[in-house]
Amino acid sequence: MQVFTISKGRDVIMAEQVLGKVPVGISNRHVHLSQEDLEKLFGEGYQLTNIKDLSQPGQFAAEETVTLVGPKGVLQRVRVLGPVRSKTQVEVSRTDAFALGVRPPVRDSGELNGSSGQVTVVGPKGAVTLSEGVILAKRHIHMTPADAEAFGLKDKEIVKIRCGGDRGLIFDQVLVRVREDFALDCHLDTDEANAAMLNNGDEVEVLR
Repeated sequence: MQVFTISKGRDVIMAEQVLGKVPVGISNRHVHLSQEDLEKLFGEGYQLTNIKDLSQPGQFAAEETVTLVGPKGVLQRVRVLGPVRSKTQVEVSRTDAFALGVRPPVRDSGELNGSSGQVTVVGPKGAVTLSEGVILAKRHIHMTPADAEAFGLKDKEIVKIRCGGDRGLIFDQVLVRVREDFALDCHLDTDEANAAMLNNGDEVEVLR
């Protein structure tokens, strides 16, 4: 059944369609490493140690952590996520970016061309200074093709999500990502989740 709500602006009345609900996964600052950079930081032939599977199949939190050094500050014990990727990527919140002294763009994961650098990733065996790869992750929803069909959505569509509670709000510009190996999950960073007083596993409404 389709449900509609009405939002009243100063001059416009807009109908918003509620497509369904999705659980929230809150993403703290973290680093994805290439195998080359992993070995520079932890030693030749090094392999990540899985300590916790994440909500997306095949993804995991590693035992390994690194230090991020920016022009103005340092973030310690930043978790590495696995498995390794083709390029190293650092995902931080805007609050973290202020602490480091960098101005990363909002990007979908993996879209690193022209993104921020000026951050050095430090491990126990060495360090890597990034010329690019530091981003604020674009908020997004993971869906399988079956989920997308149920919601009436397609890959790369942009939707809104509505959060309830004492600090309820609506987030715009939420990217839909559809792939067979995804699990239904809406990813927000810590700044976004704190603004809406959300916890891991809370459900939000998807709006068109």
